[in-house]
Amino acid sequence: MKNQFRELAAYNAWANLRLYEAALALPEELYRADVGVFFRSLHGTLNHLLLTDRLWLTRLTGAGEQPRRLDAILCEDRLALARARIAEDARLKGVVEGYDETSLLRPHAYRTTSGQPQEQVLADILLHLFNHQTHHRGQAHACISIVTKHEPPPLDLLLFQRGLPPPDLTARLQA
Repeated sequence: MKNQFRELAAYNAWANLRLYEAALALPEELYRADVGVFFRSLHGTLNHLLLTDRLWLTRLTGAGEQPRRLDAILCEDRLALARARIAEDARLKGVVEGYDETSLLRPHAYRTTSGQPQEQVLADILLHLFNHQTHHRGQAHACISIVTKHEPPPLDLLLFQRGLPPPDLTARLQA
């Protein structure tokens, strides 16, 4: 089971890099355009993804900020958002690496955003986290398609498994 979560964490980082490469190439007005998705724009959706990963990683590790609103904008600047995304993906990989097969099967207690106590098996929490990422990445992918009228980069897990390299955003993020 741990190997599957390692793969999902690596895929998550890969897919996010591909998505951010497309997002960073957009003109500002298209990047922020309200296209009718749940978090309105590509910017809102990408912020939500970062926010929820931070929320879950705080619940899992006890370290980090616990956002109170699921629609909060963590980074107004998209370069800062991309840098934060890359850092959070590295953090997520490290957290997954720290688990063993036994710990993945144990219940994990946390509090919901409303403060209610909750407990779930750790593996189920991780499955939710990665599924949530995929769900909203699909919305972000749709945002790009809507505003550009072109097909965004494919994010299929099979492409990751076949070894398609991630984009190198280093030069863009140093701006």
